[in-house]
Amino acid sequence: MFWTRATVSEPADRRRQRGLALAAALLALLLVGAATFSRPWHALEFKTFDVLTALTAPQRTGLNVVILAIDEPTFQELQQPWPFPRSMHAALLQRLHDEGAAAVGLDIVFADPSSEAEDAALARAIAQVGPVVLASTREKIDSANAALWMEVQPLQRFLDAGADAGDAGVEPDDDFVVRRAPVARESFALRLAQRAAEARGQAPALRHFDWIGYRGPRGTFDTRSYYQALEPGLLPEGFFKGKIVLVGRSVRTAAELTRSQADLFNSPFGTAGGERLFPGVELQATLLDNYLNGGGLRSVPEGWTLALTALLLPLLLWASRRWHPAAAASLTAALVLAMGAVSWWLFAAHRLWWPPLLPAVAAVAVYGAAALVGYAIVRQRARQTRAMFAQYVPPAVVSRLIAQPDLMRLGGEAREVTLMFTDLANFTTLSEQLSAEQTVEVLTGYFNAMTPIVHATGGTVDKFIGDAVMAFWGAPLDDAQHAAHAVSAAIAMQQAMQPLVADLHARGLPPIHMRIGLHTGRVVVGNVGSEQRFSYTAIGDAVNLAARLEGANKAFGTSILLSAATAAQLPAGAALRALDDVIVKGKTEPVRVFTPCDDTVLCQASLAALEAFHARDWDGALQALEQVLQRAPGDVAALRLSARVAQARALPPGADWSPAVALDKL
Repeated sequence: MFWTRATVSEPADRRRQRGLALAAALLALLLVGAATFSRPWHALEFKTFDVLTALTAPQRTGLNVVILAIDEPTFQELQQPWPFPRSMHAALLQRLHDEGAAAVGLDIVFADPSSEAEDAALARAIAQVGPVVLASTREKIDSANAALWMEVQPLQRFLDAGADAGDAGVEPDDDFVVRRAPVARESFALRLAQRAAEARGQAPALRHFDWIGYRGPRGTFDTRSYYQALEPGLLPEGFFKGKIVLVGRSVRTAAELTRSQADLFNSPFGTAGGERLFPGVELQATLLDNYLNGGGLRSVPEGWTLALTALLLPLLLWASRRWHPAAAASLTAALVLAMGAVSWWLFAAHRLWWPPLLPAVAAVAVYGAAALVGYAIVRQRARQTRAMFAQYVPPAVVSRLIAQPDLMRLGGEAREVTLMFTDLANFTTLSEQLSAEQTVEVLTGYFNAMTPIVHATGGTVDKFIGDAVMAFWGAPLDDAQHAAHAVSAAIAMQQAMQPLVADLHARGLPPIHMRIGLHTGRVVVGNVGSEQRFSYTAIGDAVNLAARLEGANKAFGTSILLSAATAAQLPAGAALRALDDVIVKGKTEPVRVFTPCDDTVLCQASLAALEAFHARDWDGALQALEQVLQRAPGDVAALRLSARVAQARALPPGADWSPAVALDKL
């Protein structure tokens, strides 16, 4: 008997799958966690920030601010090289003071002295006008041993005149885009915000933030050319009243500023296809707006991200185990989209920066790990299924079972099949004349000849029992013509025996012949056995009847015997000869048995004999049997029925009589 070994029980298999999925998911999370420390990861998070910045802009600002840009038109109109004379800046401060500007920020570093007259003019203007904040910066000095940073402050005489100083430096990320708030405690924008609030008589309730909240791309703030504030009539009278004025460079092509390092930075809007360069003075205006109006963004605590990532692990593992892979993938995609939407909502509505990259990638990684484990287990099961069923069914059926595993309900199911039992008559006598190796050789040739025929007709080889074969049609796949296929296989198998018998005869060995029994009925088909060893087989009364019909061939002198249940499912006009009615042990209803026969006259005569016998027409039965014997002299079935007719005729009137014979008595 061929058995298939089950490596683990089904519950143990599920536990193993869950354990593997959990281990794979944890490993995936560790890899994702390690990736968060890499520069490409940070670059992706930054690009996410840029996209959200572009999606939530442009926004209008309520800050009363104006930028005086030292731009290309200014150089064309003033015809002055850079740096401009400080007396020109002094004149500008005086104009702004006269019009009532709230505060002025000069995003220009006046670190080196110029001429005495020019410096004095600017110092006098600072002393006379309202709050003025000058830019300071830091310069990096590389030495052989270390890199040092040096504070570059405005001239002391300007500070003594009443100006404040603030660090105008920013810290771009690795891609040179400025996203983070300045780390300097006294930044230029922060100091200007404080002085502007004080000038208005307000307590400086400044809002601190971690990330710059851009209001929009370049040009979002009210921007005028520097020269327009110097020449009368170019701006309306009182234009600067109550406004915070920022003065700084904003050029793209001016040769003077190009040679002196133009104050330009990369902005998040370049990612969305907008203009990439952003003037430093407009960046300071953005920071000023963030401090005064709360446009900056704060980071969501990392603990929330880690907690969400931890919650995704059991959810996605559960979905991957319970749901179809497509449904689990849809859930993962929905979670990723939801996290993106939440990140956008926090960004736009609450000015909170929550990078969705970690939980989103973690969700995909957990799903991918679980799917990979599931795929590996499915592949393993497919190999096990192929190895198990390849012993029983054709390769095409195995492939279909693997592609559609729901067709194979392990554990057993009731279905109608046609069963076959075969046996080799005289094999015991033959084996006594052969060595063990020769006996195995004969059996191997026999099984090799019979198995392909069963498979070719869609049958399943259940098992080999000594020199016997058990097979069935109609499982594990449905077969509406299982009876016809089984009969066709039986006929082909008898034909395949001829060269085997001829070979034995040529070797001087005794002949053998094969007997086949066929019956159609409902049985339980499936994997039957223990958790450690099981076999795909059929169980039920129909199996027993098929086996008994195989043995009954000896009594009828036939090589193939099939039941009426099988004959009833054959196509109309099938060439069958009715032989007799038998009663199976434990049953009361008789079963008519048939054998394939191409002789129409013989078939008709046999049927007429049976009908006459059932009608107690002894003469008619004997007459029909005589016709059978004329067509087939010495026919065992006809001679047996003739003897039964004689016995029935000899019974006294009123004696118990049945036209059927007990199968176990044949």
